[in-house]
Amino acid sequence: MRLLLLCALLLPALASAQIYRWTDAQGRVHFGEQPGGSNAQPVEVKPQVVERDAATREREARTEQFYDARREERAQAQAQAAEAQAKRASECRELRNNLAQIQRGGRYFVGDEQGNRTYISDEELDSARSRLSTRIAERCS
Repeated sequence: MRLLLLCALLLPALASAQIYRWTDAQGRVHFGEQPGGSNAQPVEVKPQVVERDAATREREARTEQFYDARREERAQAQAQAAEAQAKRASECRELRNNLAQIQRGGRYFVGDEQGNRTYISDEELDSARSRLSTRIAERCS
């Protein structure tokens, strides 16, 4: 707290610092915050204001548009990557659920339009189990 108070008290003194100009005995010109000779004169220092011409402002606007476009592209790419990752995670859950259902055992069938059941053989189940395991290894590692 004391440091903050000290800074607040010294800040106006720093902002109003005076610059002096003087010439020494050898004719060299010096500048400083303290007068260095009897002929020291205060110098008014004005801040430099940089005026940008129309071409510079246009170039800055184009640069800003370029960076805005890159940011937008990056955001779209991240959104697409997140969507693809969510889709892949959903696919992996479905594949794992199908494999778990087959591994639980039981008799599986496929129904046709007339409602007739065609039961799946053990060889077909083994083939489906193998296909699911391969697909899980490829897509979900």
